[in-house]
Amino acid sequence: AAERDLLRLLCSVLVKPVTRVELCRLVDPTKFVEPLQRVLFEEIRALGAIDPKRLLESLPARVTNRGFPDFDIDDLLTPKLVSEQDIERLFQSALRLIDVDHSGDSPEGSTETIH
Repeated sequence: AAERDLLRLLCSVLVKPVTRVELCRLVDPTKFVEPLQRVLFEEIRALGAIDPKRLLESLPARVTNRGFPDFDIDDLLTPKLVSEQDIERLFQSALRLIDVDHSGDSPEGSTETIH
């Protein structure tokens, strides 16, 4: 669920492209369990700081070219529209993935502060 939430957050029009790039930098794609979600994350990261609408237009072809011909972005991102209230929850979910990535960085596995 955290992977899907992160992808929904990254594809949201409410998230600035520079914020998307920074979040992608903080998450290790090898932590994704689902191959489709990992490929989708890698493609989002590869597209960089582009407009969210262009991102959503580009992803289906890119993911299909990576070996997922039945990819349906609407199905993956349902509910597609993310409200401002959802953003905080999705950010919290993304932070859990980041915490997993950095859990070995300190002896206590404490969370890092993102600036």
